Amino acid sequence: MPIAAKIRDALETSSMIRKMFEEGNALKKIHGDDKVFDFSIGNPDLEPPPAFHDVFLRLAGEDKPGSHGYMPNGGFPEVREALAEKSSREQGVKLDASCLIMAVGAAGGLNTVFKTILNPGDEVIVSRPFFMEYRPYTANYGGVLVELDSLPDFNLDLEAIKVRLSPKTAAVLINSPHNPTGRVYPAETIKSLAGILEAHGKASGRYPYLVSDEPYREIVYGLEVPPVLSAYPESIVVSSYSKSLSLPGERIGYVAVNPNIRDKDAVMNGLIYATRVLGYVNAPALMQRIVAELTKERVDVGIYERRRDAFKELLDAAGLGYAEPEGAFYLFCKVPAKGHESAGDDRAFAEHLKKYLILGVPGSSFGTPGWLRFAYCVDEKRIRASGPAFKKAMEEW
Repeated sequence: MPIAAKIRDALETSSMIRKMFEEGNALKKIHGDDKVFDFSIGNPDLEPPPAFHDVFLRLAGEDKPGSHGYMPNGGFPEVREALAEKSSREQGVKLDASCLIMAVGAAGGLNTVFKTILNPGDEVIVSRPFFMEYRPYTANYGGVLVELDSLPDFNLDLEAIKVRLSPKTAAVLINSPHNPTGRVYPAETIKSLAGILEAHGKASGRYPYLVSDEPYREIVYGLEVPPVLSAYPESIVVSSYSKSLSLPGERIGYVAVNPNIRDKDAVMNGLIYATRVLGYVNAPALMQRIVAELTKERVDVGIYERRRDAFKELLDAAGLGYAEPEGAFYLFCKVPAKGHESAGDDRAFAEHLKKYLILGVPGSSFGTPGWLRFAYCVDEKRIRASGPAFKKAMEEW
């Protein structure tokens, strides 16, 4: 029997990040690991903070009855309370356990949210470039992803969002710090967006949710990420510990809901129900209990900042332009034109770089052709060693 048509089509256009990562592994087998400069995948290479290992060993060694059994689908009540306190500090509003559920990473959290809020045909507005999995996440529940261009500095184009809002708009999805550009949306942008959504709700009778995807919130350089929950009542934050504690494989995250959201009980009950019927049942029990004790811990962001600066230095030397990252661990680079082209071909440039054993992800995979993303969650020595290869590749481009 053939597989479903949707899955067959999806496989043909599946994640370029994973494809480049797999090509990198193949090149390493041929040339040796130290000769390949793989900047394709945002897989944090920093180890979790020492406190994680201490808590992990202590809790794993306990013989407490029920500690590995089922709990309420939304998560352990005491864990939800601890993370609600953390979110209260970050978001500038008072949350309690009734405003938060534990999720299977931010990806699981977003799917839980969309399962809860989307009817078939409902629209979710997002600004390009964006994390490519947003398309299937929305389509999973019959939703339509409405893709709008951002401003040249990769800030939100508020006027474009305002014009595109309609009675079908269920949500506006934002991601800050941003993948792939590293942009942090300013507080004024969030405030203005909230005003636009509020005005649309009053005029149409349907207040779109503002869904903020925030797994990189704690990976920032010399600034703070403006809160979303305190800006707009119909807001939902989705986050995880994949980046802040370097735990991507543990699949642990959460969804925090504004305490003043309309029909709060229905929203929370919907999220809890969706968690169950999507097959997650609940977030991993041991990881829930661990992160509840680590609400003030994070990886050493200074390491990422030094890597960013080292990468910028070699790109400057090679003559490759980029957007200045304010957070996350990506450099989004403008592909230089070749010959008489008015704009660079990002896929051709990615193939060109592979000749010099450099791997990045074409911007077209994020909805923005003409750019290339490099992930610098890679050892600084490896970043600096790639300098000559970048320089030669640019000279011959």
